[in-house]
Order: sequence, then structure tokens, then C-alpha cells
Amino acid sequence: MKWFRDIHNRQIRLTDERQEHIEVDHPEMSGQISRMQETLLNPDIIVRSRTDPDVELFYQHYDTTPVTEKYLSL
Repeated sequence: MKWFRDIHNRQIRLTDERQEHIEVDHPEMSGQISRMQETLLNPDIIVRSRTDPDVELFYQHYDTTPVTEKYLSL
């Protein structure tokens, strides 16, 4: 399990199971875990979920990724 901090200094955990899901089901995210930390610490935008008011979605734009220019969303 990995632990990260977000821009609000909250602890965020990434379980081994979730990391495996991310890297297997989303192969473009393989080797991109450091970008997840960057996105949590320095998001371009934070949006509150429409379906769950307790959930925030963090977005950061990357000009280059393994597939193309994209926003990373957590």
C-alpha cells in the first residue's frame, strides 16, 4: 500500500489492489503513479462529484503521456 498527501494535507491511500486495477485495466497508467501524487498535490482543478458531495475529483493536464495529451483525473 502507498500513502500520498493531497493539496489539503489529507492522507490518501492507494491499496495494492487499486494499483493493480489501475495498471492492468488502464495500461496507459503503468508507471504513472508519481503523476498521481503530482495531481493530488498540484491539481489544475478540483471538482466536487455530482453524485457524492463528499467526493472531490482532482484533475491535472499533461502535455505528454504514454498515449497522448490528457488530463489525469483522480
